[in-house]
Amino acid sequence: MKLNRIISICSLAVSLAVLVMLFRKPQPVAPPQAPAVAAANAESFQNKISQLEKPNAAGQSPAEIHLNSAEITAAFAQAAGSIPMPATSELNAGTSVTASVDPSAQPDIKDYNVNFEGDVAHGQFLTKIAGKDVWVTVSGHLGSKEGYATFDPTEFKVGDISVPTSLVNDALQKKLAEQHDRLKLPDSVGGVKVENGELVVTQK
Repeated sequence: MKLNRIISICSLAVSLAVLVMLFRKPQPVAPPQAPAVAAANAESFQNKISQLEKPNAAGQSPAEIHLNSAEITAAFAQAAGSIPMPATSELNAGTSVTASVDPSAQPDIKDYNVNFEGDVAHGQFLTKIAGKDVWVTVSGHLGSKEGYATFDPTEFKVGDISVPTSLVNDALQKKLAEQHDRLKLPDSVGGVKVENGELVVTQK
């Protein structure tokens, strides 16, 4: 009986520890941006994206732009309404890379944070699981195939708990397949990839 009670107490302690780690905010993948800095990064994002709409001269190679994680994070915040759109912006919604992954169209997503290391993209967002706010962190390789964005995860965390990617990859790929239309790249984009800590977007 004493052994069974000790096992029960240990199991309860482990369960409580797991719950604490599950709902704990993890280490941010990137530092927060001040409002003025975020607005400047969002404007820089839009200016770079607009270059993809400019026609190339005969014989000229397709344009290629490099976006850092601060610009991407600010663009997500702007798409979600956290940063006002610039009054002078004349960009068509289909021009923006974020048009295909508009966070305002995603339910129960409150916050986004993005970082790039080498050829790996790190994303972190706050969502609801069982009615509770939970931070989810996912890392992996971002790319494109046949006009659509692709993502192969290498790391997955809920709160401070690491989850083997083998347990979530099938469900993630199924979800991506269900959202296939939202992963379509804008007509002006030929491909995307993460390289040397930046998102590289190539003109079609």
